[in-house]
Amino acid sequence: MSHFLSVPWSTVEATVPQVQLPVEKLSNNDLVLRCQEGLRPDRAAFSELLGRYQAHVDRVLYHLAPDWQDRADLAQEVWIRVYRNIQRLQEPAKFRGWLSRIATNLFYDELRKRKRSRPPLSLDAPYLLEDGAVDWEIAADSPGPEEDLTTREFYDQLNAAIADLPEAFRTTIILREIEGLAYEEIAEITGVSLGTVKSRIARARLRLQQQLQKYLNS
Repeated sequence: MSHFLSVPWSTVEATVPQVQLPVEKLSNNDLVLRCQEGLRPDRAAFSELLGRYQAHVDRVLYHLAPDWQDRADLAQEVWIRVYRNIQRLQEPAKFRGWLSRIATNLFYDELRKRKRSRPPLSLDAPYLLEDGAVDWEIAADSPGPEEDLTTREFYDQLNAAIADLPEAFRTTIILREIEGLAYEEIAEITGVSLGTVKSRIARARLRLQQQLQKYLNS
C-alpha cells in the first residue's frame, strides 16, 4: 500500500528558485516596484527607467523652458529627485504623471531662484471657446517640398507661440496637450482648482489659435 506524505506548499515553494526577468523585459510598473524593494533603488531597474523616460523629461523641460541653455542640468536634477523619492510613490502605475510633476516643480523652483520676468501677455479678454480642442494637424497623404516646409514652419511657430505664453498658461497647456494629462492631474500638479485649469487651457488654446490662424486656414 502506497503512503503519501503531506508536505506544506510553503516548503515546496521555498525550494523552487526564484527567477528574475532581465530589466529590459519588465513593464514600467514592475520596474518601479523593483526600485522600491530595497533600501535604495535597484541600479539596473533605475537605469532602465531613466532610459525609457529620459526623452519624456527632456520634452517637458524643453516646452517649459525653451530658452534655457542648462536644461540638461535640470534633467539630471529631476532624476536625482526621482532616485531619492521613488520609494514614496504609492501608485507605481502613475509614475509618468509623478515624473512630470517633479520636472514641473523643479522648473518652478528654478524659476523663482532666477526671478525671471517676462513681458505680460493679457489672456483676460473674452473668449469664445469653453473647452474646445484646436486641430493643429496638417493632413497630407504625401507632402511635397513646399508642404513639408510649411509644416516645419508651422511647428516652429507653434513652439514659439507656446514659449511666449505666460508661465502658468504655458505649463497648463503643455501638461494637457503635449503630455496628455487629465485635468484632475494638472490641477494637482499646479495646485489650482479644476475650473482654473480648464479656463487656462481654453484661453491658451484661443491665444495659440489666434497667433497661428494663417496656418490653420491653409
